[in-house]
Amino acid sequence: MTTSDLTAAGINRMTETEIQDFLASQGTGVLGLPSTETPYLLPLSYGYDGEDTLYFTYLRGESSRKESLSESAASAAFLVYTASSPFQWQSVLLEGTIERIEDDDPAHDESVGNSWRPAVFDRIELPRGVQRYAFRIQDRSGLKHTGLPPAMETGEFEGN
Repeated sequence: MTTSDLTAAGINRMTETEIQDFLASQGTGVLGLPSTETPYLLPLSYGYDGEDTLYFTYLRGESSRKESLSESAASAAFLVYTASSPFQWQSVLLEGTIERIEDDDPAHDESVGNSWRPAVFDRIELPRGVQRYAFRIQDRSGLKHTGLPPAMETGEFEGN
């Protein structure tokens, strides 16, 4: 499918400003890490610095696959999306690198201070605590569809 096919269908590429605003307004996405079998995908909450970095806090049990894969990954991907209806959705795909950061990194604390996370995380004790990571964005792209249902766009819709 070409860009003109997407545009004709009402799907548009997001501008850099739209991507930044979208990332700032969300708080969850899906991290993709390379693995020998298949890509390892996991939902994560994040903080965003408003420019080129997302911050994650990993909760660590006895062992952590996401931690070991993050440590060995040369690159990673992160997908943030919303889909309120078949005609109203947005998605941003980020590609970059992921690295462990120190617990006292002030940028992390500022960026994740208000980020969303499941409440159960506040009530559990972890054998190895938490580890913080920074996802450094190297490439970003976004698509959105904000059209009406086809019947409404063509005037065929008869409401009650």
